[in-house]
Amino acid sequence: MEINSLRELYVEQLRDLYDAENQLIKALPKMAKEASSDELRQSIEEHLEQTRGQAERLEQIFEQLGEKPKGKKCKGMQGLLEEGKETLEEDMEEDRKDAAIIAAAQRVEHYEISGYGTVRTYANLLGESEAAELLEETLNEEKETDQKLTQLAEEINVEAAEGSGEEEGEEESRPSRARSSSSGSRGRRRVA
Repeated sequence: MEINSLRELYVEQLRDLYDAENQLIKALPKMAKEASSDELRQSIEEHLEQTRGQAERLEQIFEQLGEKPKGKKCKGMQGLLEEGKETLEEDMEEDRKDAAIIAAAQRVEHYEISGYGTVRTYANLLGESEAAELLEETLNEEKETDQKLTQLAEEINVEAAEGSGEEEGEEESRPSRARSSSSGSRGRRRVA
């Protein structure tokens, strides 16, 4: 398809996001099933419901534009989900698998944040203010989900490091460094 205008690019990017959301709707239940942490499972299940709502918002935007949402395969999401699937198939302890699920989920969130930020900007430039508001709502949800995953990672990644059989001195310093970049000046968790 030849793209001759910002509007055409906007529609193409919306189709890409719509396919991405639908791929994610299929993948999230598998991720939730593999999570051993109740908090992580619940977070994934909540995001599944949110993702369904995000796909519906995109359908609403397509309706306003008089366009069809289908027709574009999101290869970026396909690749991210394939990597996530490979992670789920790995043989590892539960806490490490949860840490790996979070890493895969955050890659997806960052991809979506980028995509929604772009189409929201296009909508604003094209004078599509109602669509821009809907896209901003989704963008904020994606950022909130990423933040929740970061908070879960602060606990789960420490548990994964503690269960790795490393010597005690390494266990104490390593999680502290990993958490310091995102948790600020929070205290260090003691190894039992």
